[in-house]
Amino acid sequence: MLQTDDLTRYCDDHRQEALEELEDWLRIPSISADGAHRADVRRAAEHAATRMRALGMQRAEVLESKGHPVIYGEWLGAPGKPTVLVYGHYDVQPVDPLELWASPPFEPQVRDGHLFARGAVDDKGQVVMHWEAFAAHLRTRKTLPLNLKYIIEGEEEIGSPNFDDFVAHHRDLLACDVVVVSDTPIFSEDVPSLTIAVRGLVNWEIHVDGPTLGDQHSGLFGGAIDNPINALTHIVAKLKDEHGRITVPGFYDDVRELGPQERAEIAALPFDEAAEAKRLGVPQLHGERGFNPLERMWWRPTLDCNGIWGGYQGEGSKTIIPAKAGCKITARLVPDQDPARITKLVADYIRAITPPGVRVHVESHEAGRAIVTSREHPATKAAARAMERAFGKPPVMIGMGGSIGPVATFDRTLRLPQVLIGVGLPDDQTHAPNEKFTLSQFYGGIKTMAYLWDELAATL
Repeated sequence: MLQTDDLTRYCDDHRQEALEELEDWLRIPSISADGAHRADVRRAAEHAATRMRALGMQRAEVLESKGHPVIYGEWLGAPGKPTVLVYGHYDVQPVDPLELWASPPFEPQVRDGHLFARGAVDDKGQVVMHWEAFAAHLRTRKTLPLNLKYIIEGEEEIGSPNFDDFVAHHRDLLACDVVVVSDTPIFSEDVPSLTIAVRGLVNWEIHVDGPTLGDQHSGLFGGAIDNPINALTHIVAKLKDEHGRITVPGFYDDVRELGPQERAEIAALPFDEAAEAKRLGVPQLHGERGFNPLERMWWRPTLDCNGIWGGYQGEGSKTIIPAKAGCKITARLVPDQDPARITKLVADYIRAITPPGVRVHVESHEAGRAIVTSREHPATKAAARAMERAFGKPPVMIGMGGSIGPVATFDRTLRLPQVLIGVGLPDDQTHAPNEKFTLSQFYGGIKTMAYLWDELAATL
């Protein structure tokens, strides 16, 4: 194991400095989805570039994209050594419902060893871990064992709509040997882990239209014309069978099945299904028959209705047959599923099962492929050693049910190996009120990244 005592001492001695740095950034409400916060998003980007220069990066600037700006930084003071590209994002989710927050979302507060604020763990806190790891090397050794580049975007929380274009146009600037992404959780506080798979994502919007004259009287025309809401619920209900299996023909054709060893590794993880159901506030966990919850969340595809509308929503009753209804649907994809193919299969199936008394229009939107990284790649093994050094246990390899669009972008555009090494916890309330970052994870994450640069330099 590499000697890292100098880095350990620095990280321990500068915890308060790291915490205050994060708190300063968290006070800027960089909500990318809300146009009212456009100036705040830019202010957050400029704050980061200023801080990166102050830490000693040779270059740190705000670059324009077709949407919110991107922060780029670099330290290239190790000629002939490997180059690592670090990805993160500085935009955050909206805070609604505000009344459920125990403290104001943009006034960071430490309670019982946790830092509460919007963006604390997703993803400003995990970006700051990298800044502080960089500072640990530069201030203790006056140099780094490899070259570092940073790309921190401002649109991840709205699907990274301009990231593909940005990366394609800055391919030379972003050239490197490996990409490190810290926007993922670990399995649990006492089970450190590395993510080796993220699911892909496809989405559709379905519009069901009934009478062209508008809403109709349900007494005069009930039983004579089809109700768009009834037709829509018929469509949604037919997307899955009673065992939780998706009924779209061909949907599972390319799904990669888990081998016995992979299923055994998942089964060995300390997961309490009843306790998780209780934590989530549901009677029991649910999903495709024949697979346990972790297999379903990490390695099986999904198809879910995310929102639905139609008819009268006000107080009291309005006896109508509505003219329109609609819903939003997403699919989480697993390795080997082609997003374009799934997009077409689902849209065609929806049209085929639409009742004849209504008209349906299916819109499809952005699509991202599932990504699997190699657990045997030298960079992954280096990350495992760094995490073990910081947290005291060798990490397990896990999947992640969510999707990270830029991971697919790096795979597709740069064709580079990636290390997904985040340290958030499953109960961090990302995207929800009272988002937090457990401080022991934050401080352990700083050490992990500091050790990672030594490990990668020795390995690559």
